[in-house]
Amino acid sequence: MAANLYYSIVSVFFVLAVMILVHELGHFAAAKLFGVRVEVFSIGFGKRLVGFRRGETDYRISVLPFGGYVKMSGESPLDQRAGGPEEFMSHPRWQRVVIALAGPFMNIALAIGLLTWVYMVHYEHPLYLDQAAVVGWVAPGSAAEKVGIQPGDKIIQIGSSKNPDWEYVLSKIMLSPHSAVHLIIQRGDQQLQKTVFPEVSGQDQLGDAGLVAQQPFTITQMEPGMPAAKSGMQIGDDIVAADGMPVRSTQSLSHLLQQTKNHPVVLTIKRNGQQIDVTVTPQLTTSDDGRQVYRIGILSMPVHVDKLPFTQALSRSIDSNQKNSLLILELVKRMLQRKVSVKQMEGPIGIARVTGMYAQQQGWTPLMGVMAAISLNLGIFNLFPIPILDGGLILLLLIESVIRRDISQPIKERIYQAAFVCLILFAGMVIFNDMMKVIPGITHHVQ
Repeated sequence: MAANLYYSIVSVFFVLAVMILVHELGHFAAAKLFGVRVEVFSIGFGKRLVGFRRGETDYRISVLPFGGYVKMSGESPLDQRAGGPEEFMSHPRWQRVVIALAGPFMNIALAIGLLTWVYMVHYEHPLYLDQAAVVGWVAPGSAAEKVGIQPGDKIIQIGSSKNPDWEYVLSKIMLSPHSAVHLIIQRGDQQLQKTVFPEVSGQDQLGDAGLVAQQPFTITQMEPGMPAAKSGMQIGDDIVAADGMPVRSTQSLSHLLQQTKNHPVVLTIKRNGQQIDVTVTPQLTTSDDGRQVYRIGILSMPVHVDKLPFTQALSRSIDSNQKNSLLILELVKRMLQRKVSVKQMEGPIGIARVTGMYAQQQGWTPLMGVMAAISLNLGIFNLFPIPILDGGLILLLLIESVIRRDISQPIKERIYQAAFVCLILFAGMVIFNDMMKVIPGITHHVQ
């Protein structure tokens, strides 16, 4: 527990510091390019802790670490301006738009760069994730079973996206609790249209249709003393059938074992290109959540490792970030439509939990992958047309360009004040949701 907390604290400070530094460097570089005087470059908000002054800029670390800012001369509506050429407001609107865009642009560029590096060095992922969406198992009573989806069906279209991989299919379903998800599936020579309404699952209230990917059932771990080990099965064996029925996923075999209980099961396995039959008798055990389940003591988590050349890695990174950007925008749209819960959003506590988990994995690439995702989210979030954010500044500049005059200072002040209050309330709600997920019993006490 103490180790997990340590990794979470250290990793979240490292990740957020990099995200903020890169974002503010974008604003800083663009401002310097156009000759705008930068008074403060701060990592964090509030009181100055440490720093140094070089030229006209105070580089500092401030007491509140979750954020940062670049203070440009004459930038704020509340600033007293002399009208000098070094002031932000003295520059053409298009230059101010470029300065505002530079921060989010740097975060998006960082996401592309990090993911490119991960794809080049060591991208380890579940084997099925980037494969064609062939169904391996359908949970009994699930939304998918209710509309007649069967193991072996291939999802050839979800919404308007054709030939999706499993990563895209699962992401779309998770973002669609209680909402219609239109599928076209291939079953033999037939193409069938299905509409699934995923159910809500877990603390984050994500959508779950009960679909499990088809993938080879390759034994990756075995428990000593359990039935599988006693039968002579080995790591690397592929289980292809159980009692003559095809095994397409871990869940399908687990479901069969709960039905057969303590009766022997004949497993057909493939080893070194040859098929052999092995008889095992499931053993009743207690799972981590306290349930009594029948098991044979094996685990199948086959993974694939990509190491791509630079051009392929860059192309794949751009494609992945583009897909993830569209999913982020769809999530926000569904939240505004109240079709998904705000609980799907992660605040600083949630980010710390996730980064801590990835920081403990072997190598740097898992943490770099999650950093890329956070950087992309930060870049897109800052482009939303909300005053105080970069997107809000861009919106006001575009409005001024259309009406061909500046919006009055009192109106700008009221807009920024209202936006600040709304942003604080939103941040408080997200942090409260974070706390409800990690503090035992808090959900019960607030209901």
